[in-house]
Amino acid sequence: MNILFDINHPAHIHLFKHAINKLKESGHNVVITSRDKDITVDLLDRYGFKHFVLSKAQKGLLGLGLELIWRQLRLLPILIKNKINICVSVTGACNVHICKLLGIPTLVFYDTEHASLQNKLTLPFVTKFITPDSFKGRYGKNHITYNGTHDIAYLHSKYFTPNPNIFDLLKISSNDKFFILRFVSWQAAHDIGQKGSSIELKRKLIDLCSKHGKVFITSEAKIDAEFEEYSIAIPPEKMHDALYFATMYIGEGGSMATEAAILGTPSILVNSLSAGVFDELENRYRMLLTFSPSEEEKIIKTAQNLLNNENLKPEWLAKKDKFINDKIDLTEYMLETILSYDKSSNIT
Repeated sequence: MNILFDINHPAHIHLFKHAINKLKESGHNVVITSRDKDITVDLLDRYGFKHFVLSKAQKGLLGLGLELIWRQLRLLPILIKNKINICVSVTGACNVHICKLLGIPTLVFYDTEHASLQNKLTLPFVTKFITPDSFKGRYGKNHITYNGTHDIAYLHSKYFTPNPNIFDLLKISSNDKFFILRFVSWQAAHDIGQKGSSIELKRKLIDLCSKHGKVFITSEAKIDAEFEEYSIAIPPEKMHDALYFATMYIGEGGSMATEAAILGTPSILVNSLSAGVFDELENRYRMLLTFSPSEEEKIIKTAQNLLNNENLKPEWLAKKDKFINDKIDLTEYMLETILSYDKSSNIT
Protein backbone atom coordinates (compact mmCIF):
# COMPACT_ATOMS: atom_id res chain seq x y z
CA MET A 1 0.00 0.00 0.00
CA ASN A 2 0.92 3.65 -0.45
CA ILE A 3 0.09 5.26 2.90
CA LEU A 4 0.33 8.95 3.74
CA PHE A 5 0.71 10.23 7.32
CA ASP A 6 -0.03 13.94 7.75
CA ILE A 7 1.86 15.25 10.80
CA ASN A 8 0.88 18.63 12.26
CA HIS A 9 2.22 18.52 15.84
CA PRO A 10 5.11 16.85 17.73
CA ALA A 11 2.66 14.58 19.56
CA HIS A 12 1.49 13.17 16.22
CA ILE A 13 5.00 11.88 15.52
CA HIS A 14 5.03 9.88 18.73
CA LEU A 15 1.53 8.59 18.08
CA PHE A 16 2.35 7.17 14.65
CA LYS A 17 6.10 6.44 14.75
CA HIS A 18 5.89 2.74 15.65
CA ALA A 19 3.11 2.09 13.15
CA ILE A 20 5.12 3.89 10.44
CA ASN A 21 8.22 1.79 11.16
CA LYS A 22 6.28 -1.47 11.15
CA LEU A 23 4.58 -0.59 7.87
CA LYS A 24 7.92 0.23 6.28
CA GLU A 25 9.44 -2.99 7.56
CA SER A 26 6.59 -4.90 5.93
CA GLY A 27 7.27 -3.34 2.55
CA HIS A 28 4.63 -0.64 2.43
CA ASN A 29 5.42 2.76 0.94
CA VAL A 30 4.96 5.41 3.62
CA VAL A 31 4.88 9.11 2.73
CA ILE A 32 4.99 11.75 5.49
CA THR A 33 3.85 15.36 5.19
CA SER A 34 4.58 17.79 8.01
CA ARG A 35 3.92 21.22 9.46
CA ASP A 36 6.56 23.60 10.79
CA LYS A 37 5.16 23.97 14.32
CA ASP A 38 7.10 23.96 17.58
CA ILE A 39 9.66 21.10 17.32
CA THR A 40 7.76 18.99 14.75
CA VAL A 41 10.28 19.30 11.91
CA ASP A 42 13.28 18.86 14.21
CA LEU A 43 11.78 15.77 15.82
CA LEU A 44 10.97 14.14 12.46
CA ASP A 45 14.54 14.79 11.33
CA ARG A 46 15.98 13.36 14.55
CA TYR A 47 13.96 10.17 14.09
CA GLY A 48 15.25 9.90 10.52
CA PHE A 49 11.83 10.26 8.88
CA LYS A 50 11.89 11.76 5.40
CA HIS A 51 9.03 14.25 5.15
CA PHE A 52 7.61 17.11 3.10
CA VAL A 53 6.96 20.36 4.98
CA LEU A 54 3.67 21.72 3.61
CA SER A 55 3.35 24.88 5.71
CA LYS A 56 4.50 26.93 8.67
CA ALA A 57 2.04 27.21 11.56
CA GLN A 58 -0.03 30.40 11.35
CA LYS A 59 -1.92 32.37 14.01
CA GLY A 60 -5.55 33.48 14.33
CA LEU A 61 -8.62 32.25 12.47
CA LEU A 62 -7.71 33.96 9.20
CA GLY A 63 -4.12 32.74 9.26
CA LEU A 64 -5.13 29.18 10.15
CA GLY A 65 -7.84 29.19 7.46
CA LEU A 66 -5.41 30.30 4.77
CA GLU A 67 -2.89 27.74 5.97
CA LEU A 68 -5.49 24.97 5.70
CA ILE A 69 -6.17 25.87 2.06
CA TRP A 70 -2.47 26.20 1.26
CA ARG A 71 -1.63 22.83 2.81
CA GLN A 72 -4.24 21.01 0.75
CA LEU A 73 -3.12 22.69 -2.47
CA ARG A 74 0.43 21.53 -1.76
CA LEU A 75 -0.80 18.08 -0.73
CA LEU A 76 -2.62 17.46 -4.03
CA PRO A 77 0.42 16.67 -6.23
CA ILE A 78 1.94 14.49 -3.48
CA LEU A 79 -1.22 12.39 -3.30
CA ILE A 80 -1.32 11.96 -7.07
CA LYS A 81 2.40 11.36 -7.62
CA ASN A 82 2.64 8.71 -4.90
CA LYS A 83 -0.70 7.06 -5.79
CA ILE A 84 -1.76 7.23 -2.15
CA ASN A 85 -4.23 4.52 -1.12
CA ILE A 86 -5.08 5.87 2.33
CA CYS A 87 -4.35 8.98 4.41
CA VAL A 88 -3.82 8.84 8.19
CA SER A 89 -3.72 11.86 10.49
CA VAL A 90 -4.84 13.32 13.80
CA THR A 91 -6.80 16.47 13.01
CA GLY A 92 -7.78 15.59 9.44
CA ALA A 93 -8.69 19.21 8.75
CA CYS A 94 -5.76 19.68 6.39
CA ASN A 95 -6.30 16.62 4.21
CA VAL A 96 -9.83 15.16 4.31
CA HIS A 97 -11.32 17.57 1.76
CA ILE A 98 -8.78 16.99 -1.00
CA CYS A 99 -8.74 13.25 -0.24
CA LYS A 100 -12.54 13.15 -0.50
CA LEU A 101 -12.34 14.75 -3.96
CA LEU A 102 -9.78 12.15 -5.06
CA GLY A 103 -11.66 9.21 -3.51
CA ILE A 104 -8.87 8.43 -1.03
CA PRO A 105 -10.01 6.95 2.32
CA THR A 106 -9.04 8.96 5.42
CA LEU A 107 -8.49 7.74 8.96
CA VAL A 108 -8.48 10.42 11.65
CA PHE A 109 -7.24 9.35 15.10
CA TYR A 110 -8.54 12.11 17.34
CA ASP A 111 -8.99 12.89 21.03
CA THR A 112 -9.75 16.61 21.30
CA GLU A 113 -13.46 17.32 21.78
CA HIS A 114 -13.05 21.04 22.37
CA ALA A 115 -11.58 21.59 18.90
CA SER A 116 -15.13 22.21 17.70
CA LEU A 117 -14.16 24.17 14.58
CA GLN A 118 -11.74 21.50 13.39
CA ASN A 119 -14.32 18.80 14.06
CA LYS A 120 -16.94 20.63 11.99
CA LEU A 121 -14.46 20.98 9.12
CA THR A 122 -13.44 17.33 9.30
CA LEU A 123 -16.38 15.11 10.24
CA PRO A 124 -18.52 15.44 7.08
CA PHE A 125 -15.60 14.34 4.89
CA VAL A 126 -13.69 11.72 6.91
CA THR A 127 -13.94 7.99 6.22
CA LYS A 128 -13.32 6.88 9.82
CA PHE A 129 -13.22 9.17 12.86
CA ILE A 130 -11.41 7.11 15.51
CA THR A 131 -11.29 8.17 19.16
CA PRO A 132 -10.72 6.80 22.67
CA ASP A 133 -13.93 5.45 24.17
CA SER A 134 -13.69 8.21 26.79
CA PHE A 135 -14.27 10.79 24.03
CA LYS A 136 -17.30 12.96 24.80
CA GLY A 137 -19.97 12.70 22.13
CA ARG A 138 -20.65 10.34 19.25
CA TYR A 139 -20.74 11.34 15.61
CA GLY A 140 -22.55 8.69 13.62
CA LYS A 141 -21.62 5.48 11.87
CA ASN A 142 -18.16 6.69 10.80
CA HIS A 143 -17.16 7.36 14.41
CA ILE A 144 -15.53 4.33 16.02
CA THR A 145 -13.91 4.07 19.44
CA TYR A 146 -11.24 1.99 21.16
CA ASN A 147 -10.30 1.28 24.76
CA GLY A 148 -7.21 3.40 25.22
CA THR A 149 -5.51 6.75 24.65
CA HIS A 150 -3.07 8.14 22.09
CA ASP A 151 -0.21 7.97 24.58
CA ILE A 152 -0.34 4.17 24.80
CA ALA A 153 0.78 3.92 21.16
CA TYR A 154 4.26 4.99 22.25
CA LEU A 155 4.44 4.88 26.05
CA HIS A 156 3.32 1.27 26.49
CA SER A 157 6.14 -0.76 28.06
CA LYS A 158 6.28 -2.74 24.80
CA TYR A 159 7.58 0.38 23.06
CA PHE A 160 9.12 2.60 25.72
CA THR A 161 11.99 1.90 28.11
CA PRO A 162 13.11 4.91 30.18
CA ASN A 163 16.79 5.75 29.81
CA PRO A 164 18.48 6.89 33.07
CA ASN A 165 21.12 8.70 31.01
CA ILE A 166 18.67 11.59 31.07
CA PHE A 167 20.18 12.60 34.42
CA ASP A 168 23.50 13.23 32.69
CA LEU A 169 21.79 15.37 30.05
CA LEU A 170 20.03 17.32 32.79
CA LYS A 171 23.33 17.62 34.67
CA ILE A 172 21.89 16.36 37.94
CA SER A 173 22.35 13.29 40.12
CA SER A 174 20.05 10.29 39.77
CA ASN A 175 19.08 10.90 43.40
CA ASP A 176 17.99 14.48 42.75
CA LYS A 177 14.33 15.39 42.57
CA PHE A 178 13.31 17.52 39.62
CA PHE A 179 10.16 19.09 38.22
CA ILE A 180 8.99 19.80 34.69
CA LEU A 181 6.82 22.86 34.07
CA ARG A 182 5.18 23.27 30.67
CA PHE A 183 3.75 26.46 29.15
CA VAL A 184 2.02 26.61 25.76
CA SER A 185 1.59 29.35 23.16
CA TRP A 186 -2.26 29.30 23.06
CA GLN A 187 -2.19 29.77 19.28
CA ALA A 188 -3.82 26.50 18.15
CA ALA A 189 -7.30 26.63 16.62
CA HIS A 190 -8.81 24.94 19.69
CA ASP A 191 -7.04 27.46 21.99
CA ILE A 192 -8.78 30.54 20.62
CA GLY A 193 -10.43 32.42 23.49
CA GLN A 194 -8.30 30.63 26.11
CA LYS A 195 -5.50 32.02 28.24
CA GLY A 196 -2.77 30.50 30.33
CA SER A 197 -1.12 30.90 33.72
CA SER A 198 -0.43 34.35 35.10
CA ILE A 199 3.14 35.44 35.66
CA GLU A 200 2.43 35.34 39.39
CA LEU A 201 1.32 31.70 39.27
CA LYS A 202 4.44 30.78 37.33
CA ARG A 203 6.57 32.47 39.98
CA LYS A 204 4.75 30.67 42.80
CA LEU A 205 5.12 27.27 41.12
CA ILE A 206 8.83 27.78 40.50
CA ASP A 207 9.35 28.95 44.07
CA LEU A 208 7.50 25.95 45.51
CA CYS A 209 9.20 23.34 43.34
CA SER A 210 12.64 24.90 43.81
CA LYS A 211 12.38 24.18 47.52
CA HIS A 212 12.18 20.46 46.75
CA GLY A 213 14.40 20.02 43.72
CA LYS A 214 15.57 21.30 40.35
CA VAL A 215 13.05 23.06 38.08
CA PHE A 216 13.02 22.70 34.29
CA ILE A 217 10.70 24.65 31.99
CA THR A 218 9.63 23.63 28.50
CA SER A 219 7.63 26.15 26.49
CA GLU A 220 6.07 26.51 23.03
CA ALA A 221 6.38 30.30 23.21
CA LYS A 222 9.50 32.25 24.17
CA ILE A 223 10.17 31.81 27.89
CA ASP A 224 9.78 34.94 30.00
CA ALA A 225 13.20 36.52 30.52
CA GLU A 226 13.13 36.02 34.30
CA PHE A 227 12.62 32.26 33.83
CA GLU A 228 15.24 31.61 31.13
CA GLU A 229 17.62 29.99 33.62
CA TYR A 230 15.11 27.16 34.05
CA SER A 231 14.81 26.37 30.33
CA ILE A 232 15.30 22.65 29.70
CA ALA A 233 18.15 21.89 27.31
CA ILE A 234 17.73 18.32 26.09
CA PRO A 235 17.04 16.81 22.65
CA PRO A 236 13.26 16.72 22.11
CA GLU A 237 13.21 12.95 21.67
CA LYS A 238 14.50 12.62 25.26
CA MET A 239 11.54 14.41 26.84
CA HIS A 240 9.70 11.19 27.72
CA ASP A 241 12.73 9.96 29.65
CA ALA A 242 12.66 13.22 31.60
CA LEU A 243 8.93 12.94 32.24
CA TYR A 244 9.31 9.36 33.51
CA PHE A 245 11.98 10.21 36.09
CA ALA A 246 10.51 13.60 37.09
CA THR A 247 9.12 14.05 40.59
CA MET A 248 6.12 15.93 39.20
CA TYR A 249 4.78 17.57 36.06
CA ILE A 250 2.83 20.85 36.25
CA GLY A 251 1.77 22.56 33.06
CA GLU A 252 -0.68 23.95 30.55
CA GLY A 253 0.01 21.33 27.88
CA GLY A 254 -2.64 18.60 27.85
CA SER A 255 -0.59 16.19 25.74
CA MET A 256 2.39 16.34 28.05
CA ALA A 257 0.15 16.15 31.13
CA THR A 258 -1.39 12.85 29.99
CA GLU A 259 2.03 11.55 28.94
CA ALA A 260 3.44 12.27 32.39
CA ALA A 261 0.50 10.58 34.10
CA ILE A 262 0.73 7.48 31.91
CA LEU A 263 4.47 7.31 32.64
CA GLY A 264 3.68 7.18 36.35
CA THR A 265 4.55 10.78 37.19
CA PRO A 266 2.16 12.91 39.30
CA SER A 267 0.61 15.34 36.86
CA ILE A 268 -1.17 18.66 37.38
CA LEU A 269 -2.84 20.15 34.30
CA VAL A 270 -3.46 23.90 34.36
CA ASN A 271 -5.96 24.27 31.56
CA SER A 272 -9.65 25.17 31.41
CA LEU A 273 -10.36 23.01 28.34
CA SER A 274 -12.24 19.76 28.88
CA ALA A 275 -11.59 16.34 27.33
CA GLY A 276 -12.80 12.82 28.00
CA VAL A 277 -9.24 11.55 28.32
CA PHE A 278 -8.55 14.12 31.05
CA ASP A 279 -11.73 13.12 32.87
CA GLU A 280 -10.92 9.41 32.74
CA LEU A 281 -7.38 9.88 34.02
CA GLU A 282 -8.61 12.13 36.82
CA ASN A 283 -11.86 10.53 37.93
CA ARG A 284 -11.33 6.83 37.22
CA TYR A 285 -7.58 6.37 37.68
CA ARG A 286 -6.67 9.35 39.90
CA MET A 287 -3.54 9.93 37.81
CA LEU A 288 -4.20 13.51 36.73
CA LEU A 289 -5.38 16.62 38.56
CA THR A 290 -6.89 19.43 36.48
CA PHE A 291 -7.45 23.09 37.31
CA SER A 292 -8.37 26.28 35.53
CA PRO A 293 -5.48 28.81 35.41
CA SER A 294 -7.56 31.09 37.64
CA GLU A 295 -7.55 28.54 40.51
CA GLU A 296 -4.11 29.59 41.67
CA GLU A 297 -4.52 28.83 45.38
CA LYS A 298 -5.89 25.34 44.67
CA ILE A 299 -3.03 24.59 42.28
CA ILE A 300 -0.36 25.58 44.78
CA LYS A 301 -2.09 23.77 47.66
CA THR A 302 -2.51 20.58 45.60
CA ALA A 303 1.14 20.60 44.54
CA GLN A 304 2.21 21.08 48.14
CA ASN A 305 -0.02 18.24 49.38
CA LEU A 306 1.43 15.91 46.78
CA LEU A 307 4.96 16.83 47.78
CA ASN A 308 4.12 15.98 51.40
CA ASN A 309 3.39 12.38 50.34
CA GLU A 310 6.55 10.29 50.84
CA ASN A 311 5.12 7.44 48.72
CA LEU A 312 4.06 9.71 45.87
CA LYS A 313 6.05 8.16 43.03
CA PRO A 314 5.38 4.49 43.91
CA GLU A 315 1.66 5.24 44.15
CA TRP A 316 1.62 6.81 40.69
CA LEU A 317 3.65 4.00 39.16
CA ALA A 318 1.08 1.51 40.49
CA LYS A 319 -1.72 3.59 38.96
CA LYS A 320 0.18 3.63 35.67
CA ASP A 321 0.51 -0.15 35.64
CA LYS A 322 -3.23 -0.61 36.20
CA PHE A 323 -4.05 1.86 33.45
CA ILE A 324 -1.77 0.19 30.90
CA ASN A 325 -3.10 -3.27 31.78
CA ASP A 326 -6.67 -2.08 31.25
CA LYS A 327 -6.04 -0.73 27.74
CA ILE A 328 -5.36 -2.10 24.26
CA ASP A 329 -2.12 -1.85 22.26
CA LEU A 330 -3.07 1.15 20.11
CA THR A 331 -0.23 0.69 17.62
CA GLU A 332 -1.45 -2.81 16.76
CA TYR A 333 -5.01 -1.50 16.51
CA MET A 334 -3.83 1.21 14.09
CA LEU A 335 -2.07 -1.33 11.90
CA GLU A 336 -5.14 -3.57 11.77
CA THR A 337 -7.35 -0.62 10.86
CA ILE A 338 -5.02 0.75 8.16
CA LEU A 339 -4.40 -2.64 6.59
CA SER A 340 -8.10 -3.50 6.56
CA TYR A 341 -8.09 -1.35 3.41
CA ASP A 342 -5.62 -3.77 1.79
CA LYS A 343 -6.90 -7.31 2.20
CA SER A 344 -3.74 -8.84 0.71
CA SER A 345 -1.53 -7.41 3.46
CA ASN A 346 -0.20 -9.31 6.42
CA ILE A 347 1.83 -7.66 9.17
CA THR A 348 3.33 -9.14 12.32
